Amino acid sequence: MSEPLALTDLQLDVLRVLWRRGPASVAEISEQLQPERDLAVTTVATILSRLEKRGIVRHTSRSRQFVYHAKVSEPDVRRSMVSELTERLFGGDATALVSHLVSAHEVTPGDLDRMKKLLETTGKDPKDGRGTHR
Repeated sequence: MSEPLALTDLQLDVLRVLWRRGPASVAEISEQLQPERDLAVTTVATILSRLEKRGIVRHTSRSRQFVYHAKVSEPDVRRSMVSELTERLFGGDATALVSHLVSAHEVTPGDLDRMKKLLETTGKDPKDGRGTHR
């Protein structure tokens, strides 16, 4: 993904419906959002239209209804948005981002343990178990 994906909370909520349930019509997406957001179906349709213009979703037709599909995965969106945040707020320094999260008490001791395990496993070459240099 070459261009950062700056998405609003509402756009993310719409995408989360598609990631969770797969292809869906405007009415189905609106119904899924109803408990959290009281949106008109036309508002959901507008959001989907804008996301489609940006290449984030696409539609097919089913019984004279548009059915929307996410063209980007949740991990790709997370990666893009966190990269953009890291670049804009921390000058691209991921260590500064993590340091901020730790010092602001946004990270629990359990989170730190999971991060350590993740760093241990991602730094190893699965073929020979040695650390990789990046």
